[in-house]
Amino acid sequence: MRKYFGTDGIRGRANGVITPELALKVGQAAGLVFQRGDHRHRVVIGKDTRLSGYMIETALVAGFTSVGMDVLLLGPMPTPAVAMLTRSMRADIGVMISASHNPFEDNGIKIFGPDGFKLSDEVEREIERLIDTSLHTKLAGSNDLGRAKRIESVHARYIEFAKRTLPRNLTLDGLRVVVDCANGAAYRVAPETLWELGAEVIAIGTEPDGFNINRDVGSTAPEALVGKVRELRADIGIALDGDADRVLIVDEKGQRVDGDQLMAVVARSWQEDQRLTKNGIVATIMSNLGLERYLGGLGLGMVRTAVGDRYVLEHMREHGYNLGGEQSGHIIMSDYATTGDGLVAALQLLSVVQRQQRPVSEVCHCFDPLPQVLKNVRYGAGGEPLRQDSVVTAIEGARQRLGEGGRLVIRPSGTEPVIRVMAEGDDRDLVVQVVDDVVEALRKVAA
Repeated sequence: MRKYFGTDGIRGRANGVITPELALKVGQAAGLVFQRGDHRHRVVIGKDTRLSGYMIETALVAGFTSVGMDVLLLGPMPTPAVAMLTRSMRADIGVMISASHNPFEDNGIKIFGPDGFKLSDEVEREIERLIDTSLHTKLAGSNDLGRAKRIESVHARYIEFAKRTLPRNLTLDGLRVVVDCANGAAYRVAPETLWELGAEVIAIGTEPDGFNINRDVGSTAPEALVGKVRELRADIGIALDGDADRVLIVDEKGQRVDGDQLMAVVARSWQEDQRLTKNGIVATIMSNLGLERYLGGLGLGMVRTAVGDRYVLEHMREHGYNLGGEQSGHIIMSDYATTGDGLVAALQLLSVVQRQQRPVSEVCHCFDPLPQVLKNVRYGAGGEPLRQDSVVTAIEGARQRLGEGGRLVIRPSGTEPVIRVMAEGDDRDLVVQVVDDVVEALRKVAA
């Protein structure tokens, strides 16, 4: 068990869990871990649009400079842009200040190594060890303190990177696109990228005020996007989350398209173009069984990992896959990026739409999902409801009722005190009943 890091960096209530003191220590500890060699070390720091980003950014700068690292400040930028710029700018470490799809009250610290990939558990544990250690004797001398400066050209660099993931002669001419930036990190770069590629762009969720990130907008609240697509008779709607590492698509009919369907579209397209490095993709335990069956019909396999894009990516790297992702919209295309990139995933879908000259609703309906029900149960801090006998009994009974034709997945969230209960199978009524029974057992012990 790790004390600070969860499935996606360090995350919690701003000025509650994520305090200036913690951010300072994280900067010092991470800076010391990544000081390797005699060269002048540097770190790039990006953030989303939360009010608390200013506080955390300043504390991180103090931490990194105090151990002798130079800091390059990017301002509001998507998480995948920070990962890309970490490599591009030859930095020793990259940091993204964001709580992704969480409300503005939360914030987090995501860390990337010099290769642009998220850290291994081993490195995170070493950083945690240093956080809880007195670092006074390890600070830089007065002559060796780091410097900090803001970099102004980063938006143009990321936009050009995103465009280059498409063939040079491909344009989005003739497409009316609504893009919802969640009042988050991509509020500038996403509309600009789509416009430069030739699309008619209608942008919403592009007026961040420090408080409204993910509020009634973005991939976790797509109702506004659905309404705008229908109102304007757009060809497609693209919803990003607060740090733009995930995406949700809305077709021209206002129907939502999740990450499973997106992976199916890209897998089929890349298979036809002989671009898949392995004969399949990597997904998580939450992806729909319908996706697995669809890919099997194409002669492709699907490997499942624990929930979290880092685990998907770890398996991809270890076994040579170049496509993977999550139902939630984290799509990882390792030919282009070292983490999920919502904008690049949307561009890959748009390229298929343009080549096939078919509506998004037809392109993106690869399979009929099996009935799948997901419910969350919140529990008190320090509780362990999954260890209670009544819950264990309910889970065992649910698995037996679903049989081999269904799946039951129960997992604690890595970012909040919530247990997620998901079941799927061919019989929807049975799936609903199974989930309700497990949830009821959990709520009784959680209360």
